Amino acid sequence: MKFILDNWMIMSVALASGAMLLWPVLKGAAGGSLTAAGAVQLINHEKAVVIDVCETSEFAAGHVGGAKHIPLNQLEEKLPGVVKNKALPLILVCQSGARSNRAVAIAKKLGYEQAQSLGGGLSAWKAANLPVEKA
Repeated sequence: MKFILDNWMIMSVALASGAMLLWPVLKGAAGGSLTAAGAVQLINHEKAVVIDVCETSEFAAGHVGGAKHIPLNQLEEKLPGVVKNKALPLILVCQSGARSNRAVAIAKKLGYEQAQSLGGGLSAWKAANLPVEKA
């Protein structure tokens, strides 16, 4: 106990660094990040809708087969018109997964409770050797 009291600053730095190391793991588990295999299962078994939130040029260069395109900055206005059934699972995709994580928050705010981000984005989809369409 004396060691902890004498070295309280070192102990607090150790605890803070441990918390920072665990943060991405905890955030990933709570964020609903989806693997490419999990996305395929949702598409095939639960009729999930894939929404690509990339810019138009990125979408034209390659996207998940059958994905609907809504750029992230237009998602709030256009999503309710494109996906009317809010009970369907929604898979949001971008190139790396960063924009699609922001898109999940927007979709959940609009009432799409089953919205998930494809972890790793289109890069992970390609790495899993899954088909990509070009516009």
